Amino acid sequence: MAYEFITYEKKGRIAYVTINRPAVLNALHPPANAELSAAWDDFAADPECWVAIFTGAGEKAFSAGNDLKYTAEHGAKTVSFSGGGFGGITSRFDLFKPVIAAVNGFALGGGFELALACDVIVAAEHARFGLPEPRVGLAALAGGMHRLPRHMPLKLAMGYMLTGKHMTAADAHRFGVVNEVVSAGELMAAAERWASEILACSPISVRATKQCAMEGLGMPVQAAMAKSYSLVRALTQSEDMMEGVTAFAQKRAPQWKGK
Repeated sequence: MAYEFITYEKKGRIAYVTINRPAVLNALHPPANAELSAAWDDFAADPECWVAIFTGAGEKAFSAGNDLKYTAEHGAKTVSFSGGGFGGITSRFDLFKPVIAAVNGFALGGGFELALACDVIVAAEHARFGLPEPRVGLAALAGGMHRLPRHMPLKLAMGYMLTGKHMTAADAHRFGVVNEVVSAGELMAAAERWASEILACSPISVRATKQCAMEGLGMPVQAAMAKSYSLVRALTQSEDMMEGVTAFAQKRAPQWKGK
């Protein structure tokens, strides 16, 4: 597929998904949403890609969320998402490959929701996060109202959501919303370092871990542990499980196949 509003490339085991609309702070309109959905479909289906890094073009914004100017010009009926939700990812609950958000500036509204839908968030020092939808008569319907209170203390989350105010990268890190804050020039290197550390692990183990964590979230511990997980069953039958055990016994680095 030819992409106009995003870039999508693969280097080794890593897929790079970049929103490429810097002139509008990487805000998303329907064509951009469709392209992101296609990219995530491809990443999910490609057995050679094990980790994705998600970012925005330029230095000002990861994403300013929904393109409100486009909506104002074309009408609210133009706002539609694929089965994967906003940006093709906020409602993609069956993607168990890890996704790292490299937040290079503003992550506001739907942009913050995109980052919250990722597994790891690395932010530049100048990044800002927020759900300002109530200030323009909207609501954070792409998961923000549900994910943010699960990432930080409820009262603090409510304070940000009910006022629409921004959160600094430093505060987001302090609250546990962001994994790491680095200088703007170090952002992509930091995201790639996280990706490399994930790639040092068995991809089947990583996916089973994500599935258990996400599907068991909110359940009582006993129920979560008793639940059957398809990727755990796949792990116990995988070549990689025996490779990991054998490599440990032989004191060598494992050679993962993803099988």
